[in-house]
Amino acid sequence: MDNFKNEFNKRIYKYALNVIKFVDKLPKDTTSQVMAKQLIRSGTSVSANIIEAKAASSKKDYINFYLHALKSANESKLWIGLIRDSKKITETDANKLLDETMEIAKILGASVVTMKKNGEDK
Repeated sequence: MDNFKNEFNKRIYKYALNVIKFVDKLPKDTTSQVMAKQLIRSGTSVSANIIEAKAASSKKDYINFYLHALKSANESKLWIGLIRDSKKITETDANKLLDETMEIAKILGASVVTMKKNGEDK
């Protein structure tokens, strides 16, 4: 289990870096930059919340950080979709990041369900 956590932590860190690189490719027009700021906030919040979970003071607090990470991943899906569908970036680039966002969201969702079901702590 620790190996999975370590690999997942590396994956979400890389995801945050990919969000930054994705945003840097966007045009500098007003709408693109507004969506870019929103995506930076939500996309990097995924890894920030998982890191914060490590210092959680209780099982409930730990699970809540995972829930916040899941919400941030879900919000990121919206922004990536809007950026893609408004043709601000190539569909290929957007879909690649969107696929990774959806996979991370599924892992987070399954983790929350498992933690609540099993009463697991850190």
